[in-house]
Amino acid sequence: MAELGKGLLGLGVLLVILGAALMLAARFGVPLGKMPGDISYRGKNVSVFFPLGTSILLSVVLSLIFYLISRFRR
Repeated sequence: MAELGKGLLGLGVLLVILGAALMLAARFGVPLGKMPGDISYRGKNVSVFFPLGTSILLSVVLSLIFYLISRFRR
C-alpha cells in the first residue's frame, strides 16, 4: 500500500509541474496547439482537431530530456 501512495504522490507532483509548464508557455506566447502541422477541421456538426505538429515537438523535447537524464545517470 505504501508503494501505491508513493506512486500517486509522484504522479501528483508530475501533474503540478506539467500544469506550471503549460501556464508559463501560455504566458510567454508559445503557440502549443496552434503550430504549423496541427490539423483542424470544422464542419457544420463536427469539429476535429489533431495536434500533429505539437505532438512531434513534444516528442523531440521529451526524447532530448530523457536522453540527457540517461547520460548523466551513468
